[in-house]
Amino acid sequence: MASRGLPVTHRIRVLLERARGLDLASVTERAKFTAKAHGKSYPLVLADMLWSAARHRVGFNDYMEFDFAILTRAERATWVTSPLALELSNRYDDPAHVHRFHDKIDFNRDFDRFLGREWLALTPDGAGELEAFAQRHPVFIAKVPVSKSGLGVRRYAAADVADWAAFHADLVAKGEVLIEERIIQHPDLEAIAPGTANTTRVTTFVKDDGTVEIINMAQKFGRGQVSDQASFGGFYTALHEDGRAMGMGYSVDGHLFETHPDTGVRIADFQLPMMAEVRALITEVALVIPQVRYVGWDVVVTPTGPVLVEGNWGAGVFENKPSATGIRHGHLPRYRAAMGF
Repeated sequence: MASRGLPVTHRIRVLLERARGLDLASVTERAKFTAKAHGKSYPLVLADMLWSAARHRVGFNDYMEFDFAILTRAERATWVTSPLALELSNRYDDPAHVHRFHDKIDFNRDFDRFLGREWLALTPDGAGELEAFAQRHPVFIAKVPVSKSGLGVRRYAAADVADWAAFHADLVAKGEVLIEERIIQHPDLEAIAPGTANTTRVTTFVKDDGTVEIINMAQKFGRGQVSDQASFGGFYTALHEDGRAMGMGYSVDGHLFETHPDTGVRIADFQLPMMAEVRALITEVALVIPQVRYVGWDVVVTPTGPVLVEGNWGAGVFENKPSATGIRHGHLPRYRAAMGF
């Protein structure tokens, strides 16, 4: 399982692509938000943000989200940034196998025994099959098989459907052809963020000796919507290795959440239930496709144990935010120790 080398040309290509897609208005908005949040000079923050992106592979949103404006150079060097995470995915994930994570239907087939829920791939003439599924699961989830950030995911109730043939045709037309049983989450999660199946992001790496290392964890919290993603108003907090929250919650746009807005529960008091079972599940699923070594898994802890939602071969970044946790270092040392780079 030796890793593939990452050519310097990849870094150059990524940098050029980011430069071509630069949205200056968005960058200046982030710089102004950061300067105001930390009492810094806006021009200095903007200059530092641009320099950090060009010289140190720090995404503009990384800079804002992870409080780089208040960190020393040495402290910044301990963070996993978005460009670095992309480099690691390209280095360690075999391109011949990553397609197995792209399509949610294909993923469900490969990982069916870990899902803990019934699912159905709609066929053009499957209206009757859909109706029977909904009779077994009166509230169900429909997904577009190839999507990200929670887009293309909807929640439906069988009681709202009057014409199953028409409803089936509408789902097929919208591409919402993956139907899943709704996940019922653990009472500890429901007490904090009800109405959403709140996922735990567990990032793993399959080491050269074939063992699995958990290198990062974060808990996402929704706002009663079908997804806990940021596009649905969700936020998250980084977790210690034992499943305890590192501190307050925070969103990708830099806002802090001392308590959950809908329940008033203090985020820093969160403890992921069934941590031992989560670790056991993740260790097993990470070896189903060991050629894809660096993966961000989403699981939900239910009353009877954790279930797998999906795997992301582009693991993304769920890092520590110092103003939320008081901790002034990131997870990069853990990544380096596991990956050996």
